[in-house]
Amino acid sequence: MNTMNRRSVLLAGLGAAGAGALAACSNSGSTPALISPSGADVAAADKKRTGSGRTQELTLTAARAMTDLGAGITARTWTFDGRIPGKELRVSVGDRLAATLSNQLPNQTATSIHWHGIALRNDMDGAPLATQSAIRAGHNFTYRFTADTAGTYFFHPHVGVQLDRGLYAPLIVEDPKEPLSYDDEWVVVLDDWLDGVTGTPDDVFAELRQGMGGMHMGEGTNDPSSSSGHEDHDMGGMDMSGGMDGTAGSPSASASGGSMGTKFMLMGAQSPLLGGDAGDVKYPYHLVNGRVPTDPAVFRSKPGKRIRLRLINAGSDTAYRVALGGHKLTITHTDGFPVRHELVDALLIGMGERYDVLVTLDDGAFPLVASAEGKNATGMAVIRTGSGSTPKATVRPTELDGMLKTASQLHAADDVRLAPKKPDRVHRIELTGGMMTYNWAINGRRFDMNKPTAHPITVEQGQRVRLDFVNTTTMWHPMHLHGHTYQLGDTGPRKDTTIVLPKKTTSVFFDADNPGQWMLHCHNAYHGEAGMMALVAYQS
Repeated sequence: MNTMNRRSVLLAGLGAAGAGALAACSNSGSTPALISPSGADVAAADKKRTGSGRTQELTLTAARAMTDLGAGITARTWTFDGRIPGKELRVSVGDRLAATLSNQLPNQTATSIHWHGIALRNDMDGAPLATQSAIRAGHNFTYRFTADTAGTYFFHPHVGVQLDRGLYAPLIVEDPKEPLSYDDEWVVVLDDWLDGVTGTPDDVFAELRQGMGGMHMGEGTNDPSSSSGHEDHDMGGMDMSGGMDGTAGSPSASASGGSMGTKFMLMGAQSPLLGGDAGDVKYPYHLVNGRVPTDPAVFRSKPGKRIRLRLINAGSDTAYRVALGGHKLTITHTDGFPVRHELVDALLIGMGERYDVLVTLDDGAFPLVASAEGKNATGMAVIRTGSGSTPKATVRPTELDGMLKTASQLHAADDVRLAPKKPDRVHRIELTGGMMTYNWAINGRRFDMNKPTAHPITVEQGQRVRLDFVNTTTMWHPMHLHGHTYQLGDTGPRKDTTIVLPKKTTSVFFDADNPGQWMLHCHNAYHGEAGMMALVAYQS
């Protein structure tokens, strides 16, 4: 049964109107006056974007579908136009997009589309309630914006935990003056999957929100409007599962079952690379381009060809360690922006992150493996340039344990590095909460969907802003800022999503050059929905 959580019910009742309907709820009490998502400042900034003069029109239909995951495995889920991932959307820099979302989802379910990583005009960002009302079932809404920055992006809903269904697809913005030299490219979308197999994301969230304290441990569900702010996630490092094999979703895995008899909560998943606890949720499958590893997606090419891989993690609770057997990878971009090239064996990609890599192909059939970090499970695709048997689904290339560089070790390319400047405004973004009562929050306060502008993180147009992500929890969090890219430290890469390790602080810088009201949140779908969100809002 597809259930609707409190947030979905609230959003569904707001109608199909656009951002203008939200202006009335912008300010109350001592909240500073904020720029409206559809105000004159947003329109003025949008006019400054350089356009190509071309408009691409399309319709995306969100509806229930039965999908084939390969190897005879099917799942009833929600998709765009009946496929997972959704059909790749490809435009050129400066093109204007007119994308109509037709909501044909069941059970009066409201939805939206967030254009992840695109610095677009604020009222097209697709983040109810900040920038628009959610689109009711049976209604349409057309997103109109200019894509003026080349890169690898994707789009997905921003309502409830709908991201953990099949509602996602790649968005590639091509550079007509592409500086890279390569022969072909392949867009690779990674995802952790359970919808229509072991339950629904709403079922998962209903279990998780009970917290460990509500599962045979003598504690009820926590008040969703507050947070104590400093709970441990991993129960002080104690393995609650009675086992550490961690095979996600396997009926025989003690780490999947857990001594508390939980159906969805993952126990005992550990990763030193992620600083400890690797994830919350048990997934029976990990997909690469919508396929299970026993029946993988295949990319065909020829030996000696130079290929650009565009890697997108559309998952909800899983970081992937990615490697191509028998090859080294040259990292060229992350989150759409170029970096100084780095030759690696493997890379780590958190939820919401994207990486572009170049690889020169050898002769044969090679596994492109996405190892679910800390979960002892994998997704796999195959790159074939010649004869040879298809790699086994359980293959683990030695490159996975070779040279790996994380985003913190990369450097922005010279032409996209921010000019040195003292920040005009500094905000401490304390990441708080834990598994005991599943009270994830920012600065000890869960985001309130009823009052989205009640406690904004304010900036002013033209300011250089520093955000200090201070992770007080024992869980890693991929922190995503809408409408902007930030820089890690003084010379790090330009990104919109970055992993913040437990008990660590990560400082990022951005220029406030895209006015409006923008979501800042953990891209773990369940942490974000539990309350680890805030609003970064421009003062008028």
